[in-house]
Amino acid sequence: MPEKKKSGLISHGIAAQNRKARFDYTIKQTVEAGIVLKGPEVKSLRYGRATITEAWAGERDGELWLFNSYIPEYQGGVLSKFEPRAPRKLLVKRKQRDGLLGAVSRDGNTLVPLDIHFNDKGMAKVLLGLGQGRQKADKRQAAAAKDWARDKARLMRDKG
Repeated sequence: MPEKKKSGLISHGIAAQNRKARFDYTIKQTVEAGIVLKGPEVKSLRYGRATITEAWAGERDGELWLFNSYIPEYQGGVLSKFEPRAPRKLLVKRKQRDGLLGAVSRDGNTLVPLDIHFNDKGMAKVLLGLGQGRQKADKRQAAAAKDWARDKARLMRDKG
């Protein structure tokens, strides 16, 4: 559970989460990337108001960017305004970037943001997942396996 201060701010922990991503995609690999933000965007993230359910990551001008993420404007009387759905640059090492973009173009995978969180130093990070889309039957099988694992754990707990 994210640690919260009295004022409702998230000091470190998850600021936004894409819960549906692990259901819609089979995640093969995860990478933690930095994100370039302005001051009011960070403040808005600390209040946990961001949404990344429709977001995706991709290439623009040879760099990695986060598209369609929603960070609402900070209402604390700040003069600097920003676009809530603006593309935001992601910071990864060159080898990681080349590997991820190669897997996307070669294998037909997708870069899906799984969450935006604050690390122990207070820096905003994005957890990217390299995922392959699931068909409807695969989603049903995953749900059935999850249900069976839960029922099995319940049965073992009751008997033992």
